[in-house]
This record gives sequence, C-alpha cells and structure tokens, in this order.
Amino acid sequence: MSHIDRKHLIRGILMSIVFFIILAVMFSPVFNGHNAFKAADALFNSIAKGSTYYVESLKTETEEFKGTKMDVSIEIKDARAAENAQKMLKTAGARVKRNGEKLSVNGDMGTIISSVLTDADNMFYNRGEKVSEKYGIEEKLAFYTWWSVFRQIEDALKDQKKFKQAAFFARIKDRGIEVGYNFYGIQPESIMSKIGITIFALVFYVFYTLWWGYAIFFMAEGIGLQLTHGSKKEV
Repeated sequence: MSHIDRKHLIRGILMSIVFFIILAVMFSPVFNGHNAFKAADALFNSIAKGSTYYVESLKTETEEFKGTKMDVSIEIKDARAAENAQKMLKTAGARVKRNGEKLSVNGDMGTIISSVLTDADNMFYNRGEKVSEKYGIEEKLAFYTWWSVFRQIEDALKDQKKFKQAAFFARIKDRGIEVGYNFYGIQPESIMSKIGITIFALVFYVFYTLWWGYAIFFMAEGIGLQLTHGSKKEV
C-alpha cells in the first residue's frame, strides 16, 4: 500500500486551488471588459501591428514601376465580386473591360499600385471610412477584393514571364493589402511603449505553467506515486 505524505499532498492541493482561482479570474471580464486571454491577444496583436508597417518602403519601391504598362486578363469567380473589382480598378486608374467574370485590365502599374497603397495606409491606421467612401464598398470587402485581384494579376504576369513585376504585386499583396486587412481596427503600439506589461505577461505565463506542474508533482508525491527506472532483463 502506498504511503500517504500529507505534507506534500496538502501542498499540492493548495497550489491547485490557487491555480484554479487565478484561472477563474483570468476567464472573468475584469481587464477593461475583457478576460485575460482576449486582453493578452489584443496586446500582442497591437505590438505585432506596430512592427509590420511597410507602406512607406513599398511606396518608394513603386517609383521604379511608374510608366510600366500592364495588360493582363484575370478571372474573378463571382459576378458581384467581378463588378466590385472592375469599379475599384477603374478608380485606381486602370482601363477595364469586363465579360462576365473575366476582366481585361491594362494601365500604368505605378499608378494602380500607388492608389492601392494609399488604401493600405488608411486601413493600417484604421481610416476605413476613406476606403469605403472611395469605392462605395465596405472597407474589408474592398480589401478582400484587392487581395483577390492582385493574386490574379500576379499569376497573369508570371504566365507572361514578367517575373519581376509579378514578384512586386505579390509583395504589395502580402505586405500592404494583407497587413491592412488583418490588423484593421487594432491600434498599433511599439513594444517599448508596452515593455512592462509585455515582460509581466511572459514571466507570468512561465511562472503559472510551472506552478501547475509543481502542484501535480506534489500531489503525486503525496499519494506515493514515484518515477522509477525500469530494470533491464537479460536474456
């Protein structure tokens, strides 16, 4: 029969109780109306956003493509989305002919991309109303449309073996459009402005995990469970 070590068992139980009390508090909306998990998610999203602003550097790169003509055919597999894409491309300075879900697009790469980067800047700084007013389309839907259009243009340029232009459209899609869409509504923060709470969150996570590990360890010790090396049997 296993020997009960009351000292370690009680210590493990008390540590478990403390663990679950803290866990209950963490699930409660006591952090500005949010629980700890949503608050931590918002914190790290704002820090991530603060380090992912590429629009200014992309604008500089765009200068190289001003005057570069583009003539591609793309397909948007939804009539309403194709209509939105046509409207947005025309607003951005392209000439567009539409036949159902197929669009023939030509124009100056630099002009089109510059317009989209202005949109990306507005989305990054949560000025989505400027995007919706520009196109008459809800801002996140507009940016999803831009993402679809740029992906199609990238593929079309690759088919034309214009790999440098295709790579730049991919970079605008990934670093301008996606960033603007994914982080829309989040306030960007630098890590140095939140260094105290960031360090606390990381240290707390490590400490809290270790606390639970030791609680289990002490309870196991208390009821007599021990790890032992298995003996090797010789044949």
